[in-house]
Amino acid sequence: MKKKIMVSLLSLSMVMGMLAGCAQGGSTSTAPAAQEEAPAKESKEEEAAPAEETAESGDDVTITFMASQDWIQDAEMELGEKFTEQTGIKVDYQIVPSDQYESLLMTKINAGECTDIFGGQSSQFSIVTQFDVEKNAVDLSGESWAGNVDPAAAVELSAGGKLYGQPIQDVSACWAVAYNISMFDELGLKIPTNYAEFCDVCEKIKAAGIIPIYECVSDGWHHVCWTEAAVAATQADASYPEKLNNNEATFAGNKELTTMFSQLKEMADKGYMGDNYMSNEYADAPASIASGEYAMVLYNQGLGAEVHAADPNFSEDNIGYFVNPLCDNQALNVNYCGPSRFIFSGSKNIDAAKKYLEFMASDESLAYMTENVGKFNQLPYSNAPSAYSEVVQDFYDRYPKKVAVFQASVKYYNPAWMDIGADMSAMFLGEMTPEEVLKDIDKLRAEQAAAASDPAWK
Repeated sequence: MKKKIMVSLLSLSMVMGMLAGCAQGGSTSTAPAAQEEAPAKESKEEEAAPAEETAESGDDVTITFMASQDWIQDAEMELGEKFTEQTGIKVDYQIVPSDQYESLLMTKINAGECTDIFGGQSSQFSIVTQFDVEKNAVDLSGESWAGNVDPAAAVELSAGGKLYGQPIQDVSACWAVAYNISMFDELGLKIPTNYAEFCDVCEKIKAAGIIPIYECVSDGWHHVCWTEAAVAATQADASYPEKLNNNEATFAGNKELTTMFSQLKEMADKGYMGDNYMSNEYADAPASIASGEYAMVLYNQGLGAEVHAADPNFSEDNIGYFVNPLCDNQALNVNYCGPSRFIFSGSKNIDAAKKYLEFMASDESLAYMTENVGKFNQLPYSNAPSAYSEVVQDFYDRYPKKVAVFQASVKYYNPAWMDIGADMSAMFLGEMTPEEVLKDIDKLRAEQAAAASDPAWK
């Protein structure tokens, strides 16, 4: 695929250079190509012209869009080419390694030097406490596509009754255990309904010379998705999320959460994740499942298509799903939070950025994304098509009970995600206990609450 638009994959050294640039108040440009193609410096009269006028013409306008790795799909960049053809507005996609993204984003926002569009995880809590969208993002409530956003997804992108973000990915899909159906059949395995049965499945797979679970701790975030089994704590006490939000309860000492982290440690210690789980990468998951070396991976409901793309002989319908069974959980973990686009309020190309968001939310673009991205089955827009397979629909039908994950229901949990990931890595290595991880989550949330001047923590 030939790409005429600019794409930058930022290495760690480049990221550190940008951080230094922000601290010194210097240039923070991340795309050499964008620098080379930048128009000559405008005259003072041109500099004084409103940003909307410059963007409206499309002449020599390049909008910058920074996002974490895997948030911007190839299909979106292909649509970006079409957008440029139609409007003349170029798009510079700046893709940052996931373990570096959050700190870089906050540095650029706080320095007032963010890209025109920035990617961020939605959450009615963190978009206020972390991004301060009412100050740092543009109100999108009046845009033509705003009314098409799924109401549940819109809640997680709104503050003060105004919409500040646009969903990028399918939030109907949940993180579940994806498994090789034919492998399960050959080994006489059934879908587990509790943790003990899950361990029994893992033992039988391991005995067959196959690694039960593909895990990829090196990305910094994926292994934290196992903690979405924390919905078990909500089932044990429906008021628990509210108590956490009011600072009337803690993570430390919670029976279900202690069990969850202990079981994760046990899975690693028993070899269910193999020998390379600390260095494996998320991008290699589909190929690793296709190879038959691994039987399962925690993934969304697009894995079948991605495995088929990695190996055309592997049927898309040969991947099934069951809920994360830690703490004997059998509820579908629902999360309407996900990667989203925000327009930086300090952008000089706000009008051009709005045109890009309008283009991406069009009927044609949503259909193209659904057709060309395997993990997108139902994007959160009323004008987006549905592409659920029978296997995926069967998975959803099997679990009628739905519980909101902590990302969506608990304040200050989502912003601590990468830090929780670092603590979990230490736990896997024996450097922290499950109890210490839980205590640190309380500490991290308290720090976020203090920064937000949350009265419940005073």
